[in-house]
Amino acid sequence: MEMPKPGPAHQKLELFAGDWSGEEKMHPSEWDPQGGTATASMNSRVVCDGFYVAGDYEQRRDGAVTFRGHSVLGIDPQSQEVVLHWFDSMGMGVNEFRGKFQGDKIALSFQSPMGWHRVSYDFGEKNAMRFRMDMSADQKQWKTMLEGVYRKKA
Repeated sequence: MEMPKPGPAHQKLELFAGDWSGEEKMHPSEWDPQGGTATASMNSRVVCDGFYVAGDYEQRRDGAVTFRGHSVLGIDPQSQEVVLHWFDSMGMGVNEFRGKFQGDKIALSFQSPMGWHRVSYDFGEKNAMRFRMDMSADQKQWKTMLEGVYRKKA
């Protein structure tokens, strides 16, 4: 039997690979009533012979680390959806976001006991990644929690 090989959808995940850093705007929310700004860095790499991209995220405010996360992105072989498994320093277990690429953009969503979460990534600008996270109780009214612009280090 011949071993499976990554396909075009897996290769698209490589957009996430690299060393990234940037600025974030935290919108007021129940987790951060004041909101504010932060800096963040991400280091993501292609793993498992090209089938996944794994990454580590770190957010800093006023020089101190305030949040950490770990991501694993892959392709569901049945639905061909992008699947993002997210673990973070809040210790709430794994969050599984799902979605599909549309060109150089991707939107993924996930439902938790706290409501719906959606994240979007836009790679339309060279060596840049734009990120946004929104929340909703009913999937009708959405509130932005976080926006970030990150640059890939050369």
